[in-house]
Amino acid sequence: MSTLERDLNPGDPNWTLPAALEHVVASRGDSNAGFTFLQADGSERHYSFADILAEVRRRGRHLLAKGLRKGDRVALIIPDSEDFVLTFLAAAFHGIVPVPMFPPLSFGNLDGYISASERTLKAAKVSLLLTSKQVQSVLWSLVDRVPQLDSLVCVENLTGEAKDAPEPEVVGPDDLAFLQFTSGSTAAPKGVMVSNRTLGANLHAIMIHGLKIVPETDVAVSWLPLYHDMGLIGFMLAPLCWGVRTIYIPTLSFVKHPTTWMETVSKYRGTITFAPNFAFALAARRTNLKKLSAIDLSSLRVLGCGAEPNHPATLRAFTDHFAPAGLKPEALLPVYGMAEATLAMAFSRLDESMRTDIIDGELYADEARAHALVNGDAEKAASSLEYVICGRALPEHEVVIIDEHGKRLPDRLVGEIVFRGPSVAVGYFEDPANTEAVFTADGLRTGDLGYLVDGELYVTGRKKDIIILNGRNYDPQTVEWLAADVEGVRKGNVIAFSRPGTQTEELVIVAETRSDDPAPELAQQIREAVRQELFLNAADVVLVKKGSLPKTSSGKLKRSETRRQYLDGQLGGGGVRTLGHQGPALTVAKHLARSMVSRVRHSVRHRASDLLSALRTQLDDANRSD
Repeated sequence: MSTLERDLNPGDPNWTLPAALEHVVASRGDSNAGFTFLQADGSERHYSFADILAEVRRRGRHLLAKGLRKGDRVALIIPDSEDFVLTFLAAAFHGIVPVPMFPPLSFGNLDGYISASERTLKAAKVSLLLTSKQVQSVLWSLVDRVPQLDSLVCVENLTGEAKDAPEPEVVGPDDLAFLQFTSGSTAAPKGVMVSNRTLGANLHAIMIHGLKIVPETDVAVSWLPLYHDMGLIGFMLAPLCWGVRTIYIPTLSFVKHPTTWMETVSKYRGTITFAPNFAFALAARRTNLKKLSAIDLSSLRVLGCGAEPNHPATLRAFTDHFAPAGLKPEALLPVYGMAEATLAMAFSRLDESMRTDIIDGELYADEARAHALVNGDAEKAASSLEYVICGRALPEHEVVIIDEHGKRLPDRLVGEIVFRGPSVAVGYFEDPANTEAVFTADGLRTGDLGYLVDGELYVTGRKKDIIILNGRNYDPQTVEWLAADVEGVRKGNVIAFSRPGTQTEELVIVAETRSDDPAPELAQQIREAVRQELFLNAADVVLVKKGSLPKTSSGKLKRSETRRQYLDGQLGGGGVRTLGHQGPALTVAKHLARSMVSRVRHSVRHRASDLLSALRTQLDDANRSD
């Protein structure tokens, strides 16, 4: 047990984020610990925890001076990690509720981005939008589109000391720490309410039980987006509240140069890092033998994988590829979680290599039963499926599997995963109907399918994404993984769904290709790969260019949106391209013009208001003198 754990008692039900930060500064504020932000040009900026606290207090006074008070919502659309971290903490530390939102990554789909942002701002009833000069030029129009939104402020303008800032109110354990909006396509956005109490419970479970953190020696490395729960909670709030040194790689640096992930772990002797499944495939493919020879991963004790279904072959290929660099197989740590549970729900053991379960695919499809295949049975079975173990529920929490009637299922029967415990979030912000449906008296209804074996969880897919063909159930991930293994297909960029047929539902596969001019036989090769393994005939295989598939802000594929685009004949127009690729000039110009008009209108209104206020003061003075 570390000194920090003994002093802080992180399981205390009265835990709050402000108290935790102050305690960390008292314990580790004068050390070399803190946050280091790597820059695109290779430079770095380091903040000790004492530096962070001082800057958080300074920025917080600016927010209070602008009229924000405890409980008010403030949106953050800030691409830069350094400014995002300091501004988020400034709000949360003073009881102002931050609403992290993803920045405009696509100028080509700016219409969709502005519409999605408008929905989120309205749902959260945000009164102030904090952003940066880098992206403000296309965001000002939101001030006119969202009635509750009073203004837009660039973080670069929060300079010096704020004048006339009132004293902040005390933050309690039941006060909201932040709102985490779930990624969606066309559905109304849902804001998960994370209180200080639920945040403290989940951080305690993650850091003490899941990762067994030693603040004095552990070093975290992350490229994860900070507006998404795994990056925000797992690699900003968790290391902050436990005093763990953390290195931040710009997300776009990883996207452009995936080798930078493991190179940074090697350089800073990182001990903990996490990523979704797709990142493992990307990093392994882009790290050639020459680059591999210069990397040393012997310091890495936890390599977490979560946020999307884990593909066994992808994870095995990654550990095999980086084994010559000193990567230990037991470092790989499959986990399971979601925003509605604050973050983490189940962790694998730290002292064992990845384990999988090979089951009979026929029985899974026909009976929703996960019958294990052992001693060579997998080769004899007509079809088999392999799933990665996600571990056990965190201490003081429970995971159960239920059927469609809410009845608890025994081991190896597949049903909906339900999570119980102190980490379950408060509910959805001002959304009682969805809150009642998901946050039930029996626990959190995750909407995910899975099964248990001796208390260990296997996640098989999303309930709503199940493909039903000829009366049998298929997880889309199984089809997608098979298609992605075909040479010429971009791994992690395949979507499978069903469409109405003349007599029954039919299978459709949409895949992004590595080349803009793929081989003519590629679609047929995908059909054959799926037919041979699952005995399924794809009615249609659609090949699209890189960046065509719609994704959420966290990079997850949008199956329902892809299916809608396919049925509407619009497939290929909803992808995500990185900031810097110039979209249609007319669309960009339209939003720049709207934002400029909104900014001018806002400035005129405020000047008029200031003028009227000054005139009233002069009249009052004149009346008093008379």
